[in-house]
Amino acid sequence: METNHIFNIDLVELCKQQNRKAQLTLYKQYCEGMFCVAMRFVNNRDDAEDVLQEAFIKAFQKIQQFKGEVTFGAWLKRIVINQCLDFLKTKKERAVELKENTLQIVEDHDWSVAHEISIEDVKSAMSLVPENYQNVLQLYLLEGYDHEEIGEILNLSNTASRTRLLRGKGYLRALLTKQRHETGS
Repeated sequence: METNHIFNIDLVELCKQQNRKAQLTLYKQYCEGMFCVAMRFVNNRDDAEDVLQEAFIKAFQKIQQFKGEVTFGAWLKRIVINQCLDFLKTKKERAVELKENTLQIVEDHDWSVAHEISIEDVKSAMSLVPENYQNVLQLYLLEGYDHEEIGEILNLSNTASRTRLLRGKGYLRALLTKQRHETGS
């Protein structure tokens, strides 16, 4: 019962001492939210559960590296996302080469979709976008990361992140437009 009164920082400190009860408490606290993050990337319940387990194992192995500069949830979310991206890389053996330096970057501040298009429609269409654009779209639109953070996660320059976002949005718009016309909306 006493762990209910311990704040996250105290739990993290206990986890650094290999306290299994503290690890279980943190796991229970973050499991559901991190599962949702994993599902947005891998789109398969079994795969998301596997990725999540691996991410928690990695987090507890590397917990000494957690310095409290960000919240534990934000630190853990980055581990989950990286684990998802690693999983997707190994699952898909194809690589799409990009010639990102050939595109002139233009900011696209007008990003909106028709009111009749649901979040599920967007997620469904997003799954059809090429993977290299899809990852940036997910991190930017669904997870709320900026280009600098996306660059760190995916090992890209800010320019490459912006390019992939713009191209991904183009794919997504085309798919949503096509879907709207096919459904007669």
